Order: sequence, then C-alpha cells, then structure tokens
Amino acid sequence: MTNPVVIWRVIDGKRGHERQTEGLVQALAQLIPLEVSEIPALPRGQAFWHWLTGRFASGDRRPPALIIGAGHGTHFTMLAARRARGGKTIVLMNPGLPKRCFDLCLIPEHDGVSEGRNVLLTKGAINGIRPSHELQANAGLMLLGGLSAHYRWDDRAVVEQARKLASARGDVNWRLTTSPRTPDGTLRMLREALPGNVDIVPFKAAPLDWLPGQLRQAGQVWVTPDSVSMLYEALTAGAAVGIFDLQRIGDGRVARGVEQLLGEGKVLSFARWQAGQPLPVPQQEFNEAARCARWIRQTWLPGQ
Repeated sequence: MTNPVVIWRVIDGKRGHERQTEGLVQALAQLIPLEVSEIPALPRGQAFWHWLTGRFASGDRRPPALIIGAGHGTHFTMLAARRARGGKTIVLMNPGLPKRCFDLCLIPEHDGVSEGRNVLLTKGAINGIRPSHELQANAGLMLLGGLSAHYRWDDRAVVEQARKLASARGDVNWRLTTSPRTPDGTLRMLREALPGNVDIVPFKAAPLDWLPGQLRQAGQVWVTPDSVSMLYEALTAGAAVGIFDLQRIGDGRVARGVEQLLGEGKVLSFARWQAGQPLPVPQQEFNEAARCARWIRQTWLPGQ
C-alpha cells in the first residue's frame, strides 16, 4: 500500500486564504492518499528567526512532502518549515517575496505574471468548490459584494438589476446573499424592492457551508463583478453565470480578469442578457484546483 503523502497546510486565520489551500488539498486527496497537518502561521519576526537558525518547533514530527500556504502572512513560516524539515513549498496567489523563493507559485493569470519553471498560471483563485451534478434549472442564486477598490458600488443599480432579473424569471426560485462589504442600505432596499420569489439570506445569517450547498444546486448564478472569488466558485460548480453591471474603477487585476471572462464568453453581462442574449452554458469542466493537483502529482509525485 502506498504511504500517504504528508502535507503541511500553513494557515493564517483568513477564511478566503484558507478556502484556497483547502481546495488544493481536497483536489490532491482525490488523486493520492494524504495526511494533512494544519500549521498556524508564525508572527513574521519569529518565522524569520526560525528560518535564520534552521529550526522549526511547530508542526508534525513527520517531515512534509509539500508545504502549502496562501497569503503574505504564511510566507516566512513556509520557508522556515522547508529549511528545517524539507519538502516543497507551494504558494497560492502572487507572493510578496521573490517567486524564486518557492518551489511552485499558483498565480491567477489576471495578475499579469508570466508562466515559468516554478510558476503555474490559473484562471482566477483556486477554490474548494467541485463541479456539481445536481444543478437545477429552476434554482437561481444572486451573490452580492459591496464597496471595493475595483468597482463603484451603486445601491440603486444593483437593486434594480436584481429586481428586473427576478421579475423576468418568475419561474426560478432565487436566493440572494450579501457579503461583509455590502452596505446596510443595500440590504434594506433589496427587502423593499424584490418580488416574492427571492429569499434573502444576509451573510451574517448564512452558515459557513451555506454557499457551497447553494452552488451545488443553482443552475444559474449572478454575481457582482467585485466578488471575484464567488465568480470563480460559481464557474467551478458548473453553473451558467451572469455578471451584474457596475462601473469599474481603473484597470486593475480584478477588472482585467472579469473582462477576460466576458471576452471569452464564459460569463454574460446584465446588459447583454437584458438585450436578449442567453446565459452561456458551460461547455467544459472548469476546475483549476484539480488541474493544479494533477500537475503536482505528475511532476513531483509520479510514484503515488
């Protein structure tokens, strides 16, 4: 029997980062047996000292084959762990340290980074959603973000688009959720404006596993463009995806990623949908975590 691959997953307490590493670990677990230890990220100064001395007291006694982390707060802990205990480091997202410090960098292509020996570009951030075979045509989901540096939030525009969508598709049972960035005024306006086929579940009332459960069922998902993580989660689930229209601010990486998806026809803007164009039906599986996991296995763990 093949021995399990030991993985140290460095966590920083930020749910968005941990969902990404969770997604990669789950994808690897579909391919090979694993034993995973969660290693809390050390304070930067402490992690740097561990790196200098070559000692790492935290973690499992078993040396890791892979050390995985996301977020700048995990970087020095990952490097200190590798120096003391061995293993290959896999960092998710564009690191603050030079990329050559890590064995593999999984970076969204909209960051404008070139692929290289230790850089694998991904379409959006890796996530823990898996393609669903339970999607229902009469189940719809609206996912709203809020104030951001990438798009100008407009309460009235968002509420009006959600109202028009729900009214035009009265045959769909809609669920709508917000994010920590959604202004309180938006939620009040939504409750006053939306028809009865929309169930509003504010993020504070939604358990941690609520969104993955909804994405397993929703045949169509509409997302505000600032909510880029939820956008890629919806695509990974296999739903037909639409994007509410908001005015973008500048030409940052988030806006570039959304424009690329629109240009490739993977998603549809609200204006085009209102003009009569149907939501695009996914033609192939969109699962970046699984693709990266296959690369890691084939490149580093061929005997597993």
